[in-house]
Amino acid sequence: MNWQIHYQTFWEHQNWKPHPFQEQCAQYVIKGYNGLLNAPTGSGKTYALAIPAIASSITNPQKGLKLLWISPLKALANDICKAIQEASNHMQAGWQVEIRNGDTELKLRAKQLIKPPDCLIITPESLHLLLATKKASQVLKTVNLVVVDEWHELVGSKRGIQVELALSRILGFNKKVLTWGISATIGNLLEAKNVLLPSRSKSKLIIAKFQKKFEIKTLYPTKLDQFGWAGHIGLSMIDQIIPVLQNNQTTLVFTNTRAMSEIWYHKILELCPQMAGQIAIHHGSLTTEIRHWVEEMLHQGQLKTVVCTSSLDLGVDFRPVDNVIQIGSPKGVARFVQRAGRSGHSPGQVSTIYFVPTNSLELIEAAALKDAISLGIVESKTPQANSFDVLIQYLVTLAVGEGFDPNKTFLQIKDTHAFMYMSLEEWEWILQFLVNGGNILDAYDEYKRVEIINGLYKVTSRKMAMRHRLNIGTIASDNSLLIKLIGKGALGSIEESFITRLNPNQVFVFAGRTLQLSRVEGNIAYVKKATASKGLIPSWMGGRMSLTSELSKLILKQIDQYKTSAYQEMKYLKPLFNTQNTISHMPSSNQLLVEFLQEEDGNHLFIYPFEGRMVNEGMAILLAYRIAKKTQLSFSVSMNDYGFSLYTDSLLDPYKLITHDLFSPKNLIFDLLNCNNYTQMTQKKFGEIAVISGMVIRNLPGKQIKQKHLNSTSSLIYKVLTEHDENNVLLKQAQSEVLYQQLEENRLRAALHKIEAQEIIIKTLSRPSPFCFGLIVDRLRETFSNESIENRIKKLVQQAQA
Repeated sequence: MNWQIHYQTFWEHQNWKPHPFQEQCAQYVIKGYNGLLNAPTGSGKTYALAIPAIASSITNPQKGLKLLWISPLKALANDICKAIQEASNHMQAGWQVEIRNGDTELKLRAKQLIKPPDCLIITPESLHLLLATKKASQVLKTVNLVVVDEWHELVGSKRGIQVELALSRILGFNKKVLTWGISATIGNLLEAKNVLLPSRSKSKLIIAKFQKKFEIKTLYPTKLDQFGWAGHIGLSMIDQIIPVLQNNQTTLVFTNTRAMSEIWYHKILELCPQMAGQIAIHHGSLTTEIRHWVEEMLHQGQLKTVVCTSSLDLGVDFRPVDNVIQIGSPKGVARFVQRAGRSGHSPGQVSTIYFVPTNSLELIEAAALKDAISLGIVESKTPQANSFDVLIQYLVTLAVGEGFDPNKTFLQIKDTHAFMYMSLEEWEWILQFLVNGGNILDAYDEYKRVEIINGLYKVTSRKMAMRHRLNIGTIASDNSLLIKLIGKGALGSIEESFITRLNPNQVFVFAGRTLQLSRVEGNIAYVKKATASKGLIPSWMGGRMSLTSELSKLILKQIDQYKTSAYQEMKYLKPLFNTQNTISHMPSSNQLLVEFLQEEDGNHLFIYPFEGRMVNEGMAILLAYRIAKKTQLSFSVSMNDYGFSLYTDSLLDPYKLITHDLFSPKNLIFDLLNCNNYTQMTQKKFGEIAVISGMVIRNLPGKQIKQKHLNSTSSLIYKVLTEHDENNVLLKQAQSEVLYQQLEENRLRAALHKIEAQEIIIKTLSRPSPFCFGLIVDRLRETFSNESIENRIKKLVQQAQA
């Protein structure tokens, strides 16, 4: 029978007609093409590639694993598994579809090595754990098709490099295997395809020809607060949000951080106690059981509201969801579109999202997001190259598994986009590092991880192999402790740095509950339910996102046109802009605004490039360094997405100090490399690289190494390498990542070139302006004082309104 007959069986059973892009994918998969599919969320991308794979297997039956589906998010796995299994059942293909990730039971993982399923849905980390087994080639050599889901989420990250490396190994097992990526929102589609398929001659880029429709509803404060807005998380808007929750079937409330999700969950439940049992919380620090329960209840339509983070903003299909609320700016167009797409998650349906500002100025970002969607603008992702920490981890993974031939593996790795420019000298350095720890660490046995046996690089120590498996991964985060209710089960994990600040019996909020810390034993924090209704909110690393370049440009466009803008958000903000103009100046796109505010305890310089937090941070430390070279001034720095502050307790003359020369792109890299902040940032970045590469071990069997110990160990290694091995590949990588990723050197250089052509407007303030208020508040939060932050902000508001 022809594969097309089986292909049509599925669509007829569903009473659907396939979209043209779905038929295109089927034709090209059958013809042996690789490719990248770009289609809106909720349009049936999974079926576009899974159905032809199933149909083909019926026509050409074979034993073993046929379809490997790589998914970056655990929450996606259940939906994909269910969809592909049901499709197989409808087509009577007899497929067994299974999941393999960190939540999969050990018994099932062992069974999958002996009798692989027909389709395996797996995360990048679990795929590398599979490669670390002795049966990796046996399991993977039968694969006909690899699908990398949500490729836009992976490209440009170290997890994406994990995927690239794993694909190179699978190709080594089977040259005929096809690879397809799935992407919903990314600007540089062709480059994204080339990163995934760098050496494939037969490849296609398929773009769906229909646009997803969005309805964006902005909620406005009942009163425009011109000064007291800074530092809030939007809770003053809750009275407008409650009716949205009550009047709709199911609403996802997206927050940008786990801490915000905990706060919002409690506040909603406090004001609407009748919603108990109909509201839940979902974020990555909760246990698998809690997250799966929430997801299942969403599928069944049993929950009215779920407060969540990015743990639910990728392609999860929750049909009952008819509205999404975004608390605060998502800082990027793609993220906003992804989250909006959780509602109306079917072809032809409109996705509805409410934008809730956490401060007045975020309304500019709402207007910019609307503008971006109307113009079809979405962010590009810059692919990373030469992430040698990931490569070292990967090579140890292969050595733990079946071992690797250095010559064959070198050619495979050179075929990836991530390491196509790796030199033979760098490769030889890495091999030496694996065997003896490199030039400096060769005296220590723990760095001699790999042995050469009959030409193959292998890990023979069972202890070393177990330790490596426990540390596979590229996501940098603080160490965490498991939270367990005494006498009951686990709730999730909280970062060690938060728990260690708590005293016994102190109350904190987690998993939507108020808990009282009882004791800490090893990696477990035992807690009991607290009678108090409020407590401390946990903090997690990585809470602050930075504006993307695309959104920054659109914000500047909105500010430039604020007097004539058709967007309601900009009209609403006109009184605030008028206040800014009265106190200071409302800049245009060809102007750089600098504000000077003299206070009793010191002096502020506020500068507004509107380039996002990361670029503003780079520009701040650059200017602080350049000023310090000319004068005796020293500064403390704070920044947000719109600008940055240089604070000093010394007298200064801004009209003499702030010149175009200060912003010159000349000697940019030299100046950044020589400032103290850059050295501190590099040392911190090296700590992350040391963990990923295995120089510093985070997890041991049964326990985690404390964060303080990790930091001190990586700091010691960093200092030794900077003094005695400055050409160390990992040290150079740390310097490069800070320069080009954290400080975004390319974007910073472009911003400096732009400032060269701008007029610098310097304004001396008699009181804080709306623009600078947030920067002052951020500095107050970071400054120790016996006075509460709320009282200090109130005094600041009174000063501003005087």
